[in-house]
Amino acid sequence: MRRTKRKGSSEVVAVARSDPGREVDERALSMLEALFTQSPIGLHLLDTDLRVVRVNTATPLMRGVPLDDLQGRPVRDVYDIVEGSDLETLLREVMDSGVPLLQRVVRARVKGDPPQERYFEISALRLESPRHSVLGAAVTAIDVTERERARTRTEVLDAVRRQVGRTLDPAVTGEELVPAVVPAFADIAIVEVVEAVIRGDDPPQAPLPASTPLMRTAFRSSRAQPPQAHPVGDVRRLPAPTPFTQALADLRPRVVALHPTAPWLSVDPPRAEAIHSSGAHSLLVVPLALRDSALGVVSLYRTGNSPPFDEGDRELAVELATHTALCIDNARRYTREHTVAATVQRQLLPRRPVTHPSLETAYLTITGADPGAWYDTIALSGARTALVVGKVSGHGLNAAATMGQLRTAVRSLSAFDLAPDELLARLHHTAGQLAAERSHLPFGDPLRREALTADCVYAVHDPLTGTCTMAAGGQLAPLVVRPDRTVTGPGAPAGPRLGTTEGAPFAAVDIEVPDGSVLVFTSDPLLTAFLAEPSGPLPSAPDYRERPLQDLCDALVYALPAGLGAGDAAMIVARTRSFPPDRIAAWPLDPDPAAVALARHRTRGQLAAWHVDDETAFNTQLIVSELVTNAVKYGSPPLELRLIHDRTLTCEVRDAGAAAPHLRHAGTVDEDGRGLFITAQLAQTWGTRYTAPGKTIWTEQALPRVTGPDGAH
Repeated sequence: MRRTKRKGSSEVVAVARSDPGREVDERALSMLEALFTQSPIGLHLLDTDLRVVRVNTATPLMRGVPLDDLQGRPVRDVYDIVEGSDLETLLREVMDSGVPLLQRVVRARVKGDPPQERYFEISALRLESPRHSVLGAAVTAIDVTERERARTRTEVLDAVRRQVGRTLDPAVTGEELVPAVVPAFADIAIVEVVEAVIRGDDPPQAPLPASTPLMRTAFRSSRAQPPQAHPVGDVRRLPAPTPFTQALADLRPRVVALHPTAPWLSVDPPRAEAIHSSGAHSLLVVPLALRDSALGVVSLYRTGNSPPFDEGDRELAVELATHTALCIDNARRYTREHTVAATVQRQLLPRRPVTHPSLETAYLTITGADPGAWYDTIALSGARTALVVGKVSGHGLNAAATMGQLRTAVRSLSAFDLAPDELLARLHHTAGQLAAERSHLPFGDPLRREALTADCVYAVHDPLTGTCTMAAGGQLAPLVVRPDRTVTGPGAPAGPRLGTTEGAPFAAVDIEVPDGSVLVFTSDPLLTAFLAEPSGPLPSAPDYRERPLQDLCDALVYALPAGLGAGDAAMIVARTRSFPPDRIAAWPLDPDPAAVALARHRTRGQLAAWHVDDETAFNTQLIVSELVTNAVKYGSPPLELRLIHDRTLTCEVRDAGAAAPHLRHAGTVDEDGRGLFITAQLAQTWGTRYTAPGKTIWTEQALPRVTGPDGAH
């Protein structure tokens, strides 16, 4: 070792020598002196006890610190490592193994007023004598604080771009932002959004009116139990003037040093108390702004030993807020469109299911029905009921509008008493026409690029035969729960999705549905598959026969697991009952003109037994006369007359002929041709239903409401 004196201060230079009596190599000494006096890199020489022997003037810690304050001190006192492993342990590993430590970044606390945390890039080499004895370690330290902060800012920005905007909920967007910035960029983050924006309304123009309420949508702190001025979800007007209201007035960010004597703190005492309790010393307020509109504000705080926000932080915060504001606005637009679509859907869908003594039905929506999903129950002739569930591709208002078009088409087609497979074939043609119209929209219309397809299942329940005939287009299929709790699907081959170019035919299937069976129709195949599982809620649900149907619907909803993956779905749950045998009467008729009088006689007697009023009974006898006369003259045997006393009074005449009757207006001197015209005048509605053996001409008449002694109907 050689000790030299320079300007009254003692400096120790460690030089390895092979022989204590040998002269020191002057060139090596000159190089060492040059490194310690001219190198821009901070250099340290440490002895075997990891105490500072010498440092150069470029050492970051030498800025304004006397040399005597560092010499002889352990390295753990020089660098107060906050993050990046224990420096002493790392250096001892270097001296023990001889393996250099290269470019290890550590975060250390540096003395000052106030103390600062800075980043250093550390490299260390073991010093050995020619005899391979360990003399100590040489350590380089470079202040890379700005580089690391820039890297952190880039990582924070990337994290925000990845995480923020994954949902289409304006309130949840703030919850996506705060974990991306705390603790990497700030110690506390708060997001407050204009309440009207949460509802989907247009954001107000800046300056934000003082009476505008804001909702606190997100809060996050690096502390375990941080103080909060207001809880998340709280809606309030911001007191003014504060940095928050000023930022919402001119839409400019602000970096504010938090002094206890700041006058604006007295305007908002709860927030001032939370700031004081958290130990925050620096505030960065950034407005959530888009096209001169104020959507909300983001408040970022740094506490304790974290450095105050600087200009680079301000620029980053503006980028974060711009991205977040864009995501909130997209979510707001979606919320508004979804609200409009849901309103349209509610207006297009039936409010209550068709009630029938032989088929009890209930509508059900899962997590709020998709605007493209629909359900319907349609009263048909002969005490039958059609059940429909469908789902249109796409989302939003366009899907709701298309759903309304298809639902209207189904109702119109059902009035013709078509078989389920034939009805879906015609609905498929209608959907194809709508898809063709969409393909001819202008090229700039985004709807042109969205395919129009739909899934639909159409079923007809006949309580008189105890059967259900159904057909499906696409992936939808109903479930049948019989009284013994066995769950089955109808097994009908699915036809093509409506609106596609596939021309495969639709197939119908007939299934028996005994008294007490439950039919379940859903618009989501995932939901149907879950309900069909042996361990699902359908087989285990008790009391199918007597339990209120709405209670059964609630039990199905409660049993759905959170991770099912099914989206919004529409559902119909229907329970079958036997049709009362005393409410139906049927007689075979001979193909003879005398059958007309016999049919009229039997009708008069049956209507009297049912206590039908005189006017309705008289009109029904006229209808029976005309229908039986037409069947005898133009139909083919066998003939049958059937009366059904249900929600309406139905009269049906069957024959095996295929010729369709036509309503026409007879001339003044014509002797016939008035039968169907008279029938149409007397009946509320009439029609023709074709079946395999032939056809059925039917009429329906409204029955007067009977008022009881207490005034009830």
